[in-house]
Amino acid sequence: MLEIFIDGDACPVKQEVERVAARHGLTVHLVSNGGLRPSANPLFRHIVVAEGADTADDWIAEHIGQGDIAITADIPLASRCLAKGARVLRHTGKPFTDNDIGLALGVRDLQRHLREATGLQTYNPAFRKQDRSRFLNALENAVRAIRRSSANDRS
Repeated sequence: MLEIFIDGDACPVKQEVERVAARHGLTVHLVSNGGLRPSANPLFRHIVVAEGADTADDWIAEHIGQGDIAITADIPLASRCLAKGARVLRHTGKPFTDNDIGLALGVRDLQRHLREATGLQTYNPAFRKQDRSRFLNALENAVRAIRRSSANDRS
C-alpha cells in the first residue's frame, strides 16, 4: 500500500503533503530528530528518532518499500530509497531517478571536497512559491502514477 515518508527536519512542504495525503487517504510518516509540532491529521505518523547523524535517514530507508514515496533533499537517502523501489521527490518537486542519482551523488561529493579544500560555503537556491506549486503537482502526479501502475499490475 502506498505510503509517504518525509525526511522532516528541514522539509518546507509538509502542508502540501498533508493536502495530497488527505485527498487520497494516504498514511504519512514524518520522521525527525524532534522539535517538530506534530500534525493533528490522523493520517500523519510522527516518528521521533534518536539524535545522531542519519538516524532519521536510517529509519526511512528501513521502512520504505516499493511503490512508496520519499520526500527528501538528502541525496544518499534518495539513493537508498530508489534502491528499494520507491519514488523520491525533492521539496522543489524535482524527482530523483535511477538515471540521475549517480550524478547527484558525484556532484555532492565534489561540492563537499571543494568546501573542505577552499573553506568556502556552497549555497542552495532559496525556496520559492513556484517550487511549492511544482512540488504539489509532482506529488499529485506521483501518487496517481503509482496507483495506475498498481491497478495495471493487478489486472
